[in-house]
Amino acid sequence: MISTKKHIRQLAAILHAKAIENIVISPGSRSGPLVHTFAGSGKFNCRSIVDERSAGYFALGLAQATQKPVVLVCSSGTATLNFAPAVAEAFYQNIPLVVLTADRPDYWINQGENQTLRQNNIYRDFCKKEVVLPMGESEKELWFAGRLINETLNSAVWGAPGPVHINIPLEEPLHDLLEEELTAVKIIGVPKTKAVLPESEWETLAATFNRSEKVLILCGQQNPNQQLESTLAAFVEKSGAVVLKEHLGNLNHPQFVENIDLQITSLLPEASEKYRPDLLITLGGTFVSKPLKQFLRLNKPANHWHLTLAGQHYDTYQSLTQVIEMEPAEFFRGLSEKINSNSNDFSNVWKEKEQQIIEIRDSFISQAEFSDLTVINRVLKAVPENSVVHLGNSSPVRYALVCAGAQNAEYFGNRGTSGIDGSLSTAAGFASASEKLNTVILGDLSFFYDSNALWNNYIGQNLRVVVVHNGGGNIFGMIKGPGDSPAFNPFFFAENRASAAGIAQTFGLDYFRAENESELTEKLQEFYSPDQKKAAVLEVFTDAGTSVKTFRDLFKLVKK
Repeated sequence: MISTKKHIRQLAAILHAKAIENIVISPGSRSGPLVHTFAGSGKFNCRSIVDERSAGYFALGLAQATQKPVVLVCSSGTATLNFAPAVAEAFYQNIPLVVLTADRPDYWINQGENQTLRQNNIYRDFCKKEVVLPMGESEKELWFAGRLINETLNSAVWGAPGPVHINIPLEEPLHDLLEEELTAVKIIGVPKTKAVLPESEWETLAATFNRSEKVLILCGQQNPNQQLESTLAAFVEKSGAVVLKEHLGNLNHPQFVENIDLQITSLLPEASEKYRPDLLITLGGTFVSKPLKQFLRLNKPANHWHLTLAGQHYDTYQSLTQVIEMEPAEFFRGLSEKINSNSNDFSNVWKEKEQQIIEIRDSFISQAEFSDLTVINRVLKAVPENSVVHLGNSSPVRYALVCAGAQNAEYFGNRGTSGIDGSLSTAAGFASASEKLNTVILGDLSFFYDSNALWNNYIGQNLRVVVVHNGGGNIFGMIKGPGDSPAFNPFFFAENRASAAGIAQTFGLDYFRAENESELTEKLQEFYSPDQKKAAVLEVFTDAGTSVKTFRDLFKLVKK
């Protein structure tokens, strides 16, 4: 049984024709025609998640895992606003979410009618396209609605993907149904194309590259891409360029350099020129490392090329000179044919420094007190090979990027907007469509903030949740400033004494607890045992003061 409303049936038919099949629905009455049609047609994989904020992030993770658009559905009113954090994250990570919000007819907006607010363009600052569907069902209005739907869905995946919003005013009756199949609809396609640079542009870029003795390539957050990795490795071998990446860059070739925070921190001012690039090439999303940004802003390259399909003029390092709209693998393959072979002197400088830093780091951690750093280092070593690792924001992602990565793992994290509010929901959504073991590492405040992520029927046995419980928001103890304020404990650190045990029990997850190194070793063996057949939470209790001191001592050591 599906809705009697023709324009809703048309919307569902177009989604189905475009092979968009995953629908995340938050309950409500105004959205009834959408729910009836998606659930009743038998054409979609529908999931029900009550909390709209959690639902938004769940859909985000689901889209990451499937590499396809995911539809979000909610009722009218504040429900629509609760999708906003996930929509913003999707926008800055180029993840295709299709947000369908039910609405009252426009003549009831601002008239004291229940559950109404101004929903048109509510995501305008972090959405690729927003449209409002007509309510009428005449032939002309259905043609118009069909064109809007096609155009909006195409926008979600064209060029750099991203979220789109279709607002749908609906009049009563909302729940009248009929027994009917989805009918054929007109589809407007947008064939995928590849950017081609004119020969003159290739020659200009190659000339600039060949004049640059020190080339630095920054690979920001991105999905695993084996073609890019192999192409980039071959490019580095020929050109002598240096590739810097964090775990979230998902590049594992041994030629590439990580440990960015520690390595940049170790550079003495008088040695800066040795590491300053003449040419900087950036691709992917953001970097976590603050020292990297500070270093490049103080030691600006003569040229900075940014590779992007979306045309963003990201001038993070205040030296941008070229925006190149090409797939990175295509770009490096094309440029490699034009450039001269070069020695690896610049690469050797960075790799030698990296090896020094690894030895210092490993020696330090092996002797350090039980703390956030040693816990996350131990967890990453215990994560089974070929897993997916989700890094929570604030301190966990920073600790994790200091440590060696898990073997052949894929890394994800909400670094588009870097909020703590949806890390667990995103991981839960990803895990629901993943065949791999998924581990999410997050702090206690982030866990409690997003505990509704576990309030659904799609938590599989492949989810492992590691809660590093240091009693509050310890990121504010790690950075300069907040820790010296009288307001630190109540308003920055936000002291927390609650335990995750009750939440794990409420939602039916197994619970493990560790308070020292020996307990952690023992519990990790159980946590990752093949015999562990349920989703599980491992809560590790650390001391905030010890954790801050350990982190700072490591950075002081590398500065020497």
